[in-house]
Amino acid sequence: MGENNPFSRALAAYVEAVLAKDVDAFAALYDQDIHVFDMWGTWSIHGLAAWREMAAGWFSSLGDERVVVSCDSADSTVSEDLAIGHAILTYTAVAPDGTALRSLSNRATMALRRTGDSWKIFHEHTSAPIDHQSQQAILRRDDG
Repeated sequence: MGENNPFSRALAAYVEAVLAKDVDAFAALYDQDIHVFDMWGTWSIHGLAAWREMAAGWFSSLGDERVVVSCDSADSTVSEDLAIGHAILTYTAVAPDGTALRSLSNRATMALRRTGDSWKIFHEHTSAPIDHQSQQAILRRDDG
């Protein structure tokens, strides 16, 4: 995947927006009709206003912490007006001095469509495997 790949560009912009806690930059990645199957708290979120509200709440809950997002195993398929990609995203909370406080990983799939000269995410799905014994999400990747 190169820098001209819309999925790669979306991931890079996502990483920057989350680190900056920039709600406007975050929301700009998404289509007005975004539909998200998020693994945190709600079954799904529909519409940019609701997704923006989620981001504003997330970023404000961090206080003076920041979140560094790293991407692994990213891959995508791109056609003329549609891009589908998936990656493992690791979210690491860092203190103002840069000390890593905690981290977790999840699986993300994003579907983007070309709208004029830009690409917007219109569907996002995040997940983590569930341990059958404990019924708890596995938030640390151990398979490399």
